[in-house]
Amino acid sequence: MFRAGRGRHGEGSNRHGHNGDDFDVTVPAGTEVYDNATGELLHDFTQSNDRVLIAQGGRGGHGNAFFKSATNRVPRKAQDGQFGEEKTLRLELKLLADAGLVGYPNVGKSTLISRISAARPKIADYPFTTLEPQLGVVSVDGGDKSFVVADIPGLIEGAHLGHGLGIQFLRHIERTRVLLHLIDVSVMNERDPVEEFHTIDSELAEHDPGLPKKPKIIVAAKMDVADKKKVQKLQRWSKKNNLELVKISSVTGEGLDDLKRAVFKKLHP
Repeated sequence: MFRAGRGRHGEGSNRHGHNGDDFDVTVPAGTEVYDNATGELLHDFTQSNDRVLIAQGGRGGHGNAFFKSATNRVPRKAQDGQFGEEKTLRLELKLLADAGLVGYPNVGKSTLISRISAARPKIADYPFTTLEPQLGVVSVDGGDKSFVVADIPGLIEGAHLGHGLGIQFLRHIERTRVLLHLIDVSVMNERDPVEEFHTIDSELAEHDPGLPKKPKIIVAAKMDVADKKKVQKLQRWSKKNNLELVKISSVTGEGLDDLKRAVFKKLHP
């Protein structure tokens, strides 16, 4: 519980009561503040150094001089100070990133972000190794062009219903401007690449119908151990649906520069 000071009582000798002192609560950029009782969004902190009044503080009471009149030149009363507003708030953090990596667990999102940025997420050969979103700044062609990418923990079918870990992190994708759909085209993966895309896309739509409408890039991951038939099928499907496809291998580095340029171009058409 956070409590600011109350307004002080008015006093004699022409003294007005002191207003309640401000009480600042620092939150990270990307925080949404809701009135928990009504569900109303009170403010969305999207800029650094943003400052807003959420609850009005206590007003100081008027001193005796306020009550002075022609018939009461020396009043002996003053006004009590007032308590400030009391609110129960709900804070939700939504990461601020330009691009979001989405896909099944173990599709290679963590390895990719570790190769194209300074982010160092946990990487292992079992599902759900990423337990919290990761942010990384990606430099393009070694110059001053860059963007921020978010690695969203793996989604599975039913994530919007609470299956797996996805429901905890789907909200972080809402702020991204471009989605990178990582599809595992390796010989070890038994899933059909097109069905893999549709499953993830459906989960995004169930959470927020606007998410599938975002600009997207299809990323054929694990090209170093690719199944050629899967790659060909994904290529044909991407072309038919007018979707850009980039083939990468985070292990060998194949296509990583092409991917960075493609994302930057989507962000700055």
